[in-house]
Amino acid sequence: MMKLKLSIAVFSLTTAIFSAQVKDTLAEKMLVYQLPIGGWGKQLSDKSVVSYSAPIDKNLLKKIKSTGDDHATIDNNATSKEINTLIKAYKTTKNPEYLKSAEKGIQYLLLMQYKNGGFPQYYPNSAIYRKQVTYNDDAMINALTVLYNVAEGKNDFEVVDSKLKEKSKIAIQKGIGCILKTQVLQKGIPTIWADQYNEITLQPDKARAFEPISLATGESVGIVRFLMLQPVTPEIEKSIKSAVNWFKQNKIEGYSYNVSKVNGKAIRTLAEDKNSVIWARFYDINNNKPLFGDRDGSVKYNYNEVSEERRNGYSWFGDSADKLINKEFPKWAEKNKVAL
Repeated sequence: MMKLKLSIAVFSLTTAIFSAQVKDTLAEKMLVYQLPIGGWGKQLSDKSVVSYSAPIDKNLLKKIKSTGDDHATIDNNATSKEINTLIKAYKTTKNPEYLKSAEKGIQYLLLMQYKNGGFPQYYPNSAIYRKQVTYNDDAMINALTVLYNVAEGKNDFEVVDSKLKEKSKIAIQKGIGCILKTQVLQKGIPTIWADQYNEITLQPDKARAFEPISLATGESVGIVRFLMLQPVTPEIEKSIKSAVNWFKQNKIEGYSYNVSKVNGKAIRTLAEDKNSVIWARFYDINNNKPLFGDRDGSVKYNYNEVSEERRNGYSWFGDSADKLINKEFPKWAEKNKVAL
């Protein structure tokens, strides 16, 4: 009997030690930051930026607990990032709290989706441009990618509740429908996508003063990549081909865009470079001319006319479309036996 009691005591101690080890520091912090509605914010109630590297003391905990659901967002990868991290942490630790928290986050994504398939930047906060269907900074695509992983049981998401998987499958189809509807037409020909859209009419809309109605290249690359994950339909094939064709026709050859640090401040410069190909971040929605928004709401067609603050405070060019059209698209076409 004594040996049995000793064995039970040793087992209990071992279990306690193991339980203490199966906690992920980052995941633990994410549990604390999760808002009651299920999503996460990028800022706290005092407008300070959420930083998981900061130790949570009494003062910070008070700020976190005073932050309401109006801060819940998918902007800047918020909510999507936490769900992905918690799922990975659950795989490593098998801590049920991580899976429970991730599933609550998934429920939030399903809750915030509009009937038309779009996702607002914030929910339930509908102030200013926060209620718009938002592709900006990959917000909607990040959310849809999480739901895609849930629906398909990919990237460690096979552990998610089956009811959420079924709901995610429906959400993905609605999201694809929204993507196809919002691809901008020029004289009936599909091009790429705008940054944000009116949540009711699904017409391109402006957001911040320096984000005018325009075609958005970086976000459109992300949209095409998401579409290439899906089973090929005639509609999806046409959408992808049209976007890739637009990118080929509107590249800027002979220039590079460089970012350097001077006294800790970002300096962005556009320079001649015969070996480089880039795309402007925004293009005129009617004539495909590169355009640049400024803090005062004005629109410039000459990069050098943008105020210094905005010129160095925003990324105006990128080259992500180069990999898409020259590597990823041909590989997708070959895999799916799609004629180029």
